[in-house]
Amino acid sequence: MTNRRYGARSSARGARGGAGASRGGPSAGSTRGVVHTTRQVLERYTGGPQSGVFTDGSCSGNPGPGGWGVVYVLDGQVLAQDYGAEPHTTNNRMELTAMIAGLEMLGPNEDVDVYSDSRLVVDTVTKWAAGWERNNWRRRDGEVKNLDLVQRAYQLAKERPKAHIRWIRAHDGSRWNEYADALATAYLRTEL
Repeated sequence: MTNRRYGARSSARGARGGAGASRGGPSAGSTRGVVHTTRQVLERYTGGPQSGVFTDGSCSGNPGPGGWGVVYVLDGQVLAQDYGAEPHTTNNRMELTAMIAGLEMLGPNEDVDVYSDSRLVVDTVTKWAAGWERNNWRRRDGEVKNLDLVQRAYQLAKERPKAHIRWIRAHDGSRWNEYADALATAYLRTEL
């Protein structure tokens, strides 16, 4: 893959990941504040679920430049991945963009867990959006922030009823969540 540019989007469908065993890196323990490449993640982390769609967003400053990443994994092998960046955004927008990209990877009948480390995104799509839709996309106390992305994510989730959107703890050494984080922070590095 090439280096990321703002507003750019890359896709590597069918790329194989996880070649070789981990070299005994941690499977747990905080990685908060560490910006790994995807190669470093695969070398260092082994924990967490080994199948599913893993999504993540990031932002340097909030607002500021940001990125998003998503990886679709089956039994520890990468089936697809995608990532992108924006020059001026927020963390919540990038988290929602990652969820959208993850759901777009799935067909309507795929029975897959879709992970996000953003409780806000998980709760928005699984709990709150249905009520907001019934209220003409209004919250009791005002507007729905990031409405364009919320509506798209919710529509995709409704179209994929077997996709189980789940929260996963951030920065605890879960291999594929860390990998999605590496994709989401690719805009900060010259190496993916």
